[in-house]
Amino acid sequence: MQGKRNLRLVIVTGLSGAGKTQAIRFLEDLGFFCIDNLPPSLIPGLVELLNKQSPPSGENKKVALVMDIRGGAFFEGLEEALGYLDSQGFPYEILFLEASDDILVRRYKETRRRHPLAGESILEGILEERRRLQEIKGRASKIIDTSELTPRQLKEQIMELFGGEREQLTITVESFGYKYGIPLDADLVLDVRFLPNPYYVPALRPFTGHDRCVADFVLDSPVTSEFIARFMDLMHFLIPHYVKEGKSHLVIAIGCTGGQHRSVTLANTIGELLKGPNRKVIVKHRDVMHHSAGHRRR
Repeated sequence: MQGKRNLRLVIVTGLSGAGKTQAIRFLEDLGFFCIDNLPPSLIPGLVELLNKQSPPSGENKKVALVMDIRGGAFFEGLEEALGYLDSQGFPYEILFLEASDDILVRRYKETRRRHPLAGESILEGILEERRRLQEIKGRASKIIDTSELTPRQLKEQIMELFGGEREQLTITVESFGYKYGIPLDADLVLDVRFLPNPYYVPALRPFTGHDRCVADFVLDSPVTSEFIARFMDLMHFLIPHYVKEGKSHLVIAIGCTGGQHRSVTLANTIGELLKGPNRKVIVKHRDVMHHSAGHRRR
């Protein structure tokens, strides 16, 4: 295919009621040419047609296609269409939107819409849809759980993922506490509960990994230094391959017991070490909010 590097193709799919309609509107705001409910069998022809047209002023074309269970039998051809793109070496990204069962049931009841697979109950349709989408979810470049997201927060995530050029890899480093669960969108999960724990030092317990005293305690350990060095060696190997495969966003989740001390320190440190050319690094701390009101930041 000629000119395939000038086209950024995003396939938007996921569970009914998870926010695909909102996502496609946000992609339109970012300059994507969007088509909703396209039969997958038309993907090869569409891509060939787009490649024959030169974008204005040398700009890259950006195309987003929404394909989901509404397509019925047509949707079953998605795997074949993706196989065709793979065989041609054509880069694409899959954005998969999901939400928890209870949230999806509530959304359908509020809008009084019928789930496309609903039988005797809405939940029955949701569970069947999850089963059918399991394979495509496993191929997704990015999964967004919209259960607790406002439309504005979803827009921010869409802009973060697709607002820049393909060549820039966005890496999110997120600390968390295992007692609150693993982040759903994590690509790599690091368990740092083997490191010395400031929680058991009474003078350090009221602080977090943002505070110098806690950070020094964690980072002064030889085990921490060796772990960081080994992990950075791994990332220097992985990142070029992620970029080569067209991955635009990588989420690294770093967890300790409560998400207050070790994981926060490691996320801050690794986030700084990962910064580099053509790379955007975002550091987040999911569970510091659970810390007591006595928390003080340096």
